[in-house]
Order: sequence, then C-alpha cells, then structure tokens
Amino acid sequence: MEEERLAIVIPRESGERTEISSLDLALAMEDSELEAPPLRPPLQNTSAPRDGEPSAGDLEKVLKWQEERIARKLRGEYESAVLHLAEVVNNNLHTPLRIASVRVEGAVHTRESFLGYLVSPFLQEAATASDYKHSTLGSILHTTRHIGSLLQETDIFKDVHARLETSRDPLARAGDIDVVFKTREKGRFYLSTSTQVGNNEGGASATCRVRNAFGGAETFEANLSFATQTRMAFQAALSAPLTRDLKTRGELALFGHERDNSAFASCAEGVRGLRAVLRTGTLGQGMHEVAYEAVLRHISNLAPSASISIREAAGQNIKSAVSHTWVRDTRDDRLVGTRGSFLKFFNELAGLGGDASHYKTEAQGQFSRALFPGVTVSFAARSGLLWSLARPALFSDRFQLGGPVNVRMFRANGMGPHDGPDSLGGDLYWAAGLSLISDIPKKPHWPVKLHSWVNVGRLDALDKSKPLLDSVAASIAKPSISAGVGLVYKLEPVRVELNFGVPLVASKSDGVRKGFQVGIGLDFL
Repeated sequence: MEEERLAIVIPRESGERTEISSLDLALAMEDSELEAPPLRPPLQNTSAPRDGEPSAGDLEKVLKWQEERIARKLRGEYESAVLHLAEVVNNNLHTPLRIASVRVEGAVHTRESFLGYLVSPFLQEAATASDYKHSTLGSILHTTRHIGSLLQETDIFKDVHARLETSRDPLARAGDIDVVFKTREKGRFYLSTSTQVGNNEGGASATCRVRNAFGGAETFEANLSFATQTRMAFQAALSAPLTRDLKTRGELALFGHERDNSAFASCAEGVRGLRAVLRTGTLGQGMHEVAYEAVLRHISNLAPSASISIREAAGQNIKSAVSHTWVRDTRDDRLVGTRGSFLKFFNELAGLGGDASHYKTEAQGQFSRALFPGVTVSFAARSGLLWSLARPALFSDRFQLGGPVNVRMFRANGMGPHDGPDSLGGDLYWAAGLSLISDIPKKPHWPVKLHSWVNVGRLDALDKSKPLLDSVAASIAKPSISAGVGLVYKLEPVRVELNFGVPLVASKSDGVRKGFQVGIGLDFL
C-alpha cells in the first residue's frame, strides 16, 4: 500500500507552483526551533502602566515607587489581618470567659493602691459572674475598653494598650484570663516661661507643674506672673481626684496678687488668700464648683487726689465666703464661636467671720448662630446683684463695668457711681451685646474678621429704702448704649479687637471715650 503523502502548493508570481511535502515542512520547523532569530531593538516596554512604574534611569523615583508598593502590600496584609481578627472575635463573642486579674505594666511612678482603687469595681463584677453565665468575651472586651478609657482620663499615661492573656494563677480554672495594660507614663515635670496678654493687660509669667505628684493622679501647679495692672500675682494649687470615675476633683490653693487700680480708682490693692474647691462634672454637660475662700485684702498706696470714699475704704479687711458656680459651654470656639452656647451662674455668701457680709449673685450667657456661610450673629448678656447683710458692701466686692471687653466705648471700669475721679463700683449691674461677625470678602480663611456691634448696660448703687424690683426697673429703663464697627483677630489664646465707635447714650457719671478702642481678652460681651 502506497504511503499517504501531504503536500502544500505555494503559487508564485510567474505562475509556477512550488510543492512542499510534509517531510520538508517538518525539517524546516525543526531547524527554526533550533536556530531562533536574535532579538533586535527597539524592544517593547514591559512596565505596568497602572502601577506607575517610573523609568529605570531615575533611581530615586524607582526606589520611592518600590517603597510605595511595599507599603501598599503591607497595608493590605494588615487590613486582611484585622478583618480576620474581627471575624474571629465576632464568632466568639458569646464564649464564656472570666477576668481573673488586671495588670498595669509601665506605671513606674503610680501607686498600686491607686490603680487598685480604680480597677477593683470591675474585678468585683467579674467575681459575681463566677458561674460564667454573665461573663463572656464580649463583656470582657467592653470592660477592657472602660478600664483603658479610665486610665487615659487620669492624664498620667501617654499610651495605653490592652491585651488578653491566659491567667497565670496556678489555681485558675479553664476560661480564666488576665487583662494586661501596657502603658507609658507622661513626663512628670513641666516648666515654662511666657509673655501673655488678656483683658487689656500684658505681662510675663513662669509656670511649674508636677503631674502625678504623689502617684495618685495629683497635680501640683505653681504660677508667678508680673503684669502692667496686676503688678505681681502668684498661685500654688494641688488638685486630686476624689472618686473612682475621676469626675470629681478636690483642690487646695494659695494665691495672691498686687493690683494697680489707679486707672479707675486712686489706690492699689493687695490680696492674699486660701481657697478650697470641690469640682465635678464636665463643661459640655455642666460643671459644678463648690468653694470656700478666706482672703486678706489691703487697700493702700493712695494717690494725693484720692477721694474721701477711697480713703474710707483704705486699710485691711478679711472676707470669709462659700460659693457655688455652675458652667456649661457647648461653643465650637471659645473666642469666635459660630454655634453653641455658654451659661454661667455664680452665687456667694460672705459673713462666716471676717469683715465682708453679703450675698452676691451673677449670671452670664452667650449664644452664637450662623446666619449663612461666613456670617455669624452672637448675643451675650450678663447681670449681677450684691446685697449687703450685716455690714455695708466693701469696695473690693463691688461690681465694676465698662471697657473694651464688656460695654465698649466706655472707659475700663468707668461706669456707675463716682466720687470725683474715682469709680466706686456698684451693687447692681446688667449688660447685653449683639454682634455680627463676618469673613472678609474672598478671604474666609483669614483669622481677621469684620465686626459690628451694639452694647447696652448700666451699673448702679442700691438704695435699700426702695423695693428691689423698683431699683431693677429703674436701672433697665435708663441704659447706657454704644455702637460701632471694627476688626476681630483670633490670636490664640486670646481675642484682639480694634473697634471704632461712639457712646450713643450715657449717664452723667459714666466715663466715655470716642473713636478707636483696642480690646484684648478672653471673654467679650
């Protein structure tokens, strides 16, 4: 039988045909595999465009590109590990477990008794769940989070990391675990010097602070400052937490200052005092402060032109008083708020010994709202009453009003009753202000804002021969009024105002000023 033959016919241009047998084709293919043609440039670039691979000639870009690729890979592996861990935890949230002990590592300067004081309530809860009916991995994770948050609130630790370990106790049962917190304490000592301005006063100060002074989250702070009006001031305070939740703190403070009052009264005043405070709550939800204060005050350095009233007030006097303060602050910015509110109520009773005998109360509020983007309206008001009891009110306890931080375009502490050149202060005051603050056109990011305002207020001495309501009505019926425009500059930690305004209505005794007025302070009307 004749072998089957395969042939391929290739036509040529001349019309002839060439026939190639299957054997010839196989030999040709074999030769081509053995002798591959060499590669010749230009060659195709094999880099992946989606990865942004740079040119091989730029070594720095290549290294940076490789680092970014490695970082992306590590991030992906980390995210995968987190997802896997979350899946493992979620699948075992109801696994019965119980806390056998809590350990805090790295707390070198913190007393073990203090840490035990904070943690013991959580261990007591774990002991009541010894039958494992109410203690699971989920409840332990919640407890661990609460303890970690509590350790952070002590302001002792810089870092707090938690982990769960099998209990080391040789008598531990199956399912007992230890909660271990790896911590790193903050620096204990802090010393700083600074120059500062506030409430139309400038000066220099030095501050020393010791954190965790005795190993129980105590804070000791001492401050010494010298300024233009308050020539010298000092304070040394020691505060410590009094409850396990750290929401209540106690404070003992020694303080004093020497203040030059010659700008509004022809004298100087020296103060030395002791203060004990109990403080609880938070500013966002409302903070209460109960305090006792014993103060020795001295009116001296009378100017030759001092009035008879100031000369009668000269000398030493002692105030012994208890007070209560409630503050709530929800503003988004203390200096230039665009939303939120601020409320403060203060009540003081003096007469527990000493020369001062009075009841003093003050209320203060501020509300801010954005009218539309870049424009904010703010309304602020404050009022106070000083009611003397067994003895007439003293000069140091009376209210002062007027100046660039409250009723603008009046002299600082220059409103109300006067005796010659001296402002004597008053027993009843009220003040209110409406401000409109807007961004500078096309410069909303600037810390400088445009400002227009209207202020009203009045300071009076009480006449006890008349009913109190009549005195209040008379004071409200005869306000002093001022208005103006200006600039507001947010210079942390203070607010600076440059205003141009005029007093529209003023009492005969009020000290007024027209034109430009500069205000520097923290709390503006």
